[in-house]
Amino acid sequence: MLILAIESSCDDTAAAVLEPENRVLSSIVSSQNEIHARFGGIVPELASRRHIEMIRPVVDEALRSAGVTLDDVDLVAATRGPGLVGSLLVGFTFAKALALVRGLPCVGVDHMAGHLLSCLLEERQPAFPYTALIVSGGNTSLFAVNDPLTFTRLGRTRDDAAGEAFDKVAKLLDLGYPGGPVISRLAANGNPAAIAFPRARLGDESLDFSFSGLKTSVASHVHNQSGNRQPLAVGDICASFQEAVVDVLVEKTVAAAQRTGHRRVVIGGGVAANPRLRAALAARCASLGLELFMPSPVWCTDNAAMIALAGYYQFLGGQLVEADTDAYSRSPLN
Repeated sequence: MLILAIESSCDDTAAAVLEPENRVLSSIVSSQNEIHARFGGIVPELASRRHIEMIRPVVDEALRSAGVTLDDVDLVAATRGPGLVGSLLVGFTFAKALALVRGLPCVGVDHMAGHLLSCLLEERQPAFPYTALIVSGGNTSLFAVNDPLTFTRLGRTRDDAAGEAFDKVAKLLDLGYPGGPVISRLAANGNPAAIAFPRARLGDESLDFSFSGLKTSVASHVHNQSGNRQPLAVGDICASFQEAVVDVLVEKTVAAAQRTGHRRVVIGGGVAANPRLRAALAARCASLGLELFMPSPVWCTDNAAMIALAGYYQFLGGQLVEADTDAYSRSPLN
């Protein structure tokens, strides 16, 4: 079986071709970073317009790179939600129309499910069940993953997602967009203990997250330093901020695994590509005898290969969509 998948939940237009046994034949991503960078964040209207321009060329390139044609495709999958509705509708409508014209089955995939299963794109794969942390610009959540179709939420952010906090701090420091990679790079030369930024624990039993207070603390520090006409130690700010985020993510993930009794831990989402998070979580899991599974950075950020994989399992479960099935902005998983 060959699966053609489309992902357009936010600001990347992506398409991929996957065959059974999780072999990725192609994965194409068209980024919009240059469009949104001058605004310091994503402008939904501009994002959806760009998706309209790029959806056909990206799908054509995915097919060409895989060495196949539409005649070879057996299943069409596309992200149904969550995300920016205008962006979602471009990819999801394109997929449904294509499936309808070609007489192919079509599945609508939850973007979160894609991230929860993205580790299965790797050669080293976890067995079910496992505990998963999904951490990105739009989501920071913990799940118990019992099988490819069954996910139970254990905790979620009460305000900002971790990736959103990275972007807002980067904007505060005038570092550009997206903020995660540049903060990570500058943090490598900073002192993570230089500034005692807060860690929101939210109680001993809570597996929820909160990063709004941390973001406010960074803003207050920058304001005070600027008001006192002191030079900003940007590297130290980035390192201390990043460490505060990583500490909470690692602590909550390990607590979730201990609560579920799972011996396998998985991470996914764009922030899962952060080197400090990967190193800290790996060290903590090793100390507790937990197996950690991390997708390669290319599968952490938004991509259509993970949507193809999740869509394959939905197809096996008989979860098809009709021509009038709508997209959704909020995930039922969250």
